Amino acid sequence: MDRPDHALLEAVDARTTLAGSNRMEILLFSLGTSETFGINVFKVREVSQTPFITKAPNMPAGVEGLISLRGNVIPVISLASALSLPGVSGRGGSMMVTEYSKRTLGFLVHEVDRIIRVDWDKVHAPENAGGQSLITAITLLSNGKLVSILDVETILANTFGEAAIGEIPTLGSERTVNVFFVDDSSVARKKIAEVLDKLGARHKHALNGLEAWTRLQDMANHLRAAGRPVSDEVDLILVDAEMPEMDGYVLTRNIKNDSRFAGIQVVMHSSLSSEANRAMGRSVGVDAYVDKFDGAVLAETLRPYLNKTR
Repeated sequence: MDRPDHALLEAVDARTTLAGSNRMEILLFSLGTSETFGINVFKVREVSQTPFITKAPNMPAGVEGLISLRGNVIPVISLASALSLPGVSGRGGSMMVTEYSKRTLGFLVHEVDRIIRVDWDKVHAPENAGGQSLITAITLLSNGKLVSILDVETILANTFGEAAIGEIPTLGSERTVNVFFVDDSSVARKKIAEVLDKLGARHKHALNGLEAWTRLQDMANHLRAAGRPVSDEVDLILVDAEMPEMDGYVLTRNIKNDSRFAGIQVVMHSSLSSEANRAMGRSVGVDAYVDKFDGAVLAETLRPYLNKTR
């Protein structure tokens, strides 16, 4: 396997300084069309030329085969195939090794371009992205070119199947429990809702951090005018880390700095599972940090908070 691009790796190593600043770094790449795509640098471990890939039987559609990477065997996915891009042939000349949702994967791309830094408030949800869209967000380069940021969690689910949610005992609480959650991935929202339904918790959700903060503020203002605490409507807030408009770190900091939300736990639920991300979560006040996506682990993380009596 060729040596990874060390300039890119140095940028990846410095990425933790961005967490909580409401800024992100995006690795830009192409897939053999005129479009420009991007992935959050937090999810990229290294970049190299496409290595020799061993074909294997019974691989899901889009999986080119397997490679051995420092003693570990990992699957390699053609992103052009995953996105069903018309008229694109060949594997591509570069491979991104990604690490998220406790999985290591190789993504084949036509060409890797560069890393850009962008404010989250300049990153927006795509219009008309119904269903399980593979584009989670879009942003514009300084030259006006559109960048489509991939929902790699949905790509993972589409390729290997969604993790089944097993039996989850309901909460022991005799009162109604309310959870507000926010996640920009349609797959994640579906699985979170399924876990909460099995727990017997009522839930509302938002699609990004800014929408969540706006709705939470509106709720707090309404309840204050009625002389009621926010805890009447929300017992726990579950936040993703990376989201358009406002990331989960800034959202958590806003919640924890607002006295109206005093006593309401915030749990961060993210595919970014490094210790650096956990430390950043702790620094902004999250009460717990749980990796995506294991329904049983999520349920057992939430259970002690939701079973508390007021």
